[in-house]
Amino acid sequence: MTRGARVLLLGPYVLLLAVFFTVPLLLMLAISLSRQSFGQLEWTLTPQHYIHFFTDAYYLGVLADTLWLGAITTVVSLLLGYPLAYHLALTRSRWKPLLIVFILSPLLVGIVIRCYGWMILLADRGLINATLVQHGWLTTPLPLMYNKFGVTVALVHVFLPFMVLSLTGVLKRIEPQLIEASQTLGASPRRAFFEVTLPLSLPGILAGSLLVFSLAISSFVVPILVGGFKVHVLPMVVYEQMLSVFDWPFGAANAFVLLLISVALIAVYIKVTERALRGIV
Repeated sequence: MTRGARVLLLGPYVLLLAVFFTVPLLLMLAISLSRQSFGQLEWTLTPQHYIHFFTDAYYLGVLADTLWLGAITTVVSLLLGYPLAYHLALTRSRWKPLLIVFILSPLLVGIVIRCYGWMILLADRGLINATLVQHGWLTTPLPLMYNKFGVTVALVHVFLPFMVLSLTGVLKRIEPQLIEASQTLGASPRRAFFEVTLPLSLPGILAGSLLVFSLAISSFVVPILVGGFKVHVLPMVVYEQMLSVFDWPFGAANAFVLLLISVALIAVYIKVTERALRGIV
């Protein structure tokens, strides 16, 4: 394919990306660096909104809670998703298509519906607490909702399929002969897993972790419905600043901080993946 043909094929995509992604991104950056006076933007560059964010203990606390929830969601999704993906990649059972349907089924239901399902289960008078209290196992309901625990449970349920799909694709590409060869040379199944399977599946672990973490820290609906406005995360602050307080410059600064964190994570992911793959090869 000639260079001109490549440019012709990529031209519409690049133009679409520039118009609907790059331009709004630059506009958001410009708004975050502007001043606002009586509802009117003054296009004078100033870093005051970023200084306000990084010098206010409340917003730093919200940022820390957002990153913490993202990290916990990623770790739990990895611990739950790896065994499931491992079984899904190696099994030859006739029930495998049904298992895939069960894994993908949460993606077929709207996130709001899934959150309401968890609210029915985790509420003070929900199914779990009502059952425990009626059988006399508890006198007061457990605090399962409107806190970080409930938000984490809902986030794991929402994003677990992404982790499983990322891991399954990598685990399928591992040659069974490599595991058989390691066991033939005297390695136990446990040692073969930790020294052969796990290192070879590292790209899938990194890809799934990055995807789940990025989606978790940018989640908005789950913290509102399951957290009940008691668990504050950065996307909620952006919403409040822009649509409740109408402070667009500060809201844009909050959004850009979240974006920069995501970009930094992608950069770290690329470096770690390159080193991991270089070590495997």
